Amino acid sequence: MRTHEMLNQEYKVLTLDSRRTPMHELISTMLSHRTNHADEVNAYNTMLERFGDWEGVLQASEEELADAISTTRYPGQKAPQIQQTLRIIKEERGDINIDFLADMPLEEAMAWLTRLPGVGPKTATLLLLFNFKKPVLPVDTHVFRVSQRVGLIGAKVTANKAHDILLDMLPKDATTLFNFHKHLFWHGQKVCTWSYPKCEKCVLSGLCNYYNAVRAKGIDRAA
Repeated sequence: MRTHEMLNQEYKVLTLDSRRTPMHELISTMLSHRTNHADEVNAYNTMLERFGDWEGVLQASEEELADAISTTRYPGQKAPQIQQTLRIIKEERGDINIDFLADMPLEEAMAWLTRLPGVGPKTATLLLLFNFKKPVLPVDTHVFRVSQRVGLIGAKVTANKAHDILLDMLPKDATTLFNFHKHLFWHGQKVCTWSYPKCEKCVLSGLCNYYNAVRAKGIDRAA
């Protein structure tokens, strides 16, 4: 895929190494929904400082947990989802640990994760790719926006469907998928922003549907 090749050159190829433990990845990604990174980190750290460990988080009242994660959006919704998730893991696995996913077949692991409260395809694929190097592709808002503007996916494709469409275009190799995700994520943050994308700085402008249809014609609007 030409888009992938050009972004590899622009941002350099990364190695795939786990940035945090599986439980940390799971809960932090749940906290990150509609929340910036700094507030997510603050909420995660405050939660564990107050309650000590996952068992402590599970035993806290919903009100106490919601207060601990109040720097995130929708803490009153996230608190019971986190506790329900911890409860399910403990009841099914004996302790609050999801390392077993490393040995679970991909489709089974996805199905297991996405039935947890508050865990959708984005959270599940982030965890399985980043921590267990399984060949899946997380599609967040940045990846979705860049893919749609460039023309990799159609204008009416949903975010959930985009996971499958983009995955079918790429080699089923975890490092390749990790780089595709990270590079489109960075590109969406820095260049292909939601409002007023910096098309004049974009290495993809020559093959971008949005640029050719809108910006190259002097129409100054976001997609």
